[in-house]
Amino acid sequence: MLKNLFSSSIRADILSLLLSSPDEKFYIREIAKLIRKNPSGVMRELDNLKKMGIVIKSEKIANLKYFQADKNSPLFSELKNLITKSLGLPGALKAVLRASGAKAAFLYGPYAEGDDAAPVDLFVIGASSSLTKELKDIETRFNQKISCTMIEEEEYRLKKKKGDANLKRFLSGKRINLIGRL
Repeated sequence: MLKNLFSSSIRADILSLLLSSPDEKFYIREIAKLIRKNPSGVMRELDNLKKMGIVIKSEKIANLKYFQADKNSPLFSELKNLITKSLGLPGALKAVLRASGAKAAFLYGPYAEGDDAAPVDLFVIGASSSLTKELKDIETRFNQKISCTMIEEEEYRLKKKKGDANLKRFLSGKRINLIGRL
């Protein structure tokens, strides 16, 4: 079973996405876009994970098949913990940020400078409001306080163009880029 479970990088990426956001439903092309893989490979691996009882096809709307992690699977909690440990905090954040539709995000402040005990400062551009709930879950899993600054993409562009002092402070210090480009 373990050999079957971890024999593909696409499968590992799908597991990472679905187990990091177990309440979310994703369609095939959406998953492919989020993990940056070919849709046909994603479909093949979703079929394999479905046969293993780890992923379920939750619904079909028009011609879109939606998939999500099967929370009733006996492997669900163990796999979720394994994925969480292997990805670490930045990896877990990347997964939920991609699922939220964020355009760009980075860590800054003491955590980005190497102080793992400090609260995590996260700057996010263009994410949906559902991100807040997912961040609370990550705070609990990693026992780490996350302070999140979220702005819309248009507001970011405007502040950058005007030379906003607070934005310059965020961008000038040491940071860990999670997704997107600034």
